[in-house]
Amino acid sequence: MWASLISQVLIVVTGGVVRLTGSGLGCPTWPKCTTGSLVTTPEMGIHGIIEFTNRMLTFILALVAVLTFVTIVRLGRKLRKGLFAPALILGLGIPAQAVLGGFTVWSKLNPWFVGAHFVLSGYMIVTASLLVFRAIKSEHTPVSPAMFSLSGAIAVSGAIAVVIGVLVTGAGPHSGDAKSVRNGLDLTIWQHFHSYPAYLMLTLILMQLGLMIRRDGKFAGSFQSKVLTGLAITAVFQAVIGVAQARMGVPPLLVGIHMLGAASLCSLLTFQWLVVRGKPLPVAN
Repeated sequence: MWASLISQVLIVVTGGVVRLTGSGLGCPTWPKCTTGSLVTTPEMGIHGIIEFTNRMLTFILALVAVLTFVTIVRLGRKLRKGLFAPALILGLGIPAQAVLGGFTVWSKLNPWFVGAHFVLSGYMIVTASLLVFRAIKSEHTPVSPAMFSLSGAIAVSGAIAVVIGVLVTGAGPHSGDAKSVRNGLDLTIWQHFHSYPAYLMLTLILMQLGLMIRRDGKFAGSFQSKVLTGLAITAVFQAVIGVAQARMGVPPLLVGIHMLGAASLCSLLTFQWLVVRGKPLPVAN
């Protein structure tokens, strides 16, 4: 279960490497790398190697998804309750990611296709997080009405921040190829639009963390408190990196770190919702 989640996060990171190194068209066609070769050729250089390597990781994701699905099916009807659907979605999502990646290449890295590819990856991370949460069957800790209400607001503001962040990426300088167009949005203005829900999310997360500490008297103990603490740390880290990259002219390294943070945030926001508002699955007899 964890392998599915980790692999979905890593594919976002490797996709970021492709884009930030200008290797998005290292293989200029799809599903072949070139019109005459299924794999990269020496003429494609390092960009071809980077892009083709990222494509090959899709098969690793597919293998992990298939093994996860088979493992869950073999558990039997009672034990796999709540696990079958997310595992199936993950399995079907892998080819969907590959096909959308193909459209991205065919469109010469159209930023809207690139953004849609990240959104799909975010959805896959959310699904993988749900699968892990249901598989581990952690004990549900009751929360106060205030924490319960904050959970929804955190999830919504976080989702909005991530989506606007995708638009900001499409307006930025790192298109994946020097000849690729951008989405035409003003980068500076949309960086501000991205920051508003992000800061709201951070504020709500810190409020929720304060309520948890007041309840438990410590930062981390239960799985629930570990998730909320991890979410708070990640949100603060994302805010610092976001401000730094905006003031430093969006350097590739910081953009890559920010992408890793965004992928991690998608997972932690899901866990946050589940540990606060979710109900544990009944234990099969």
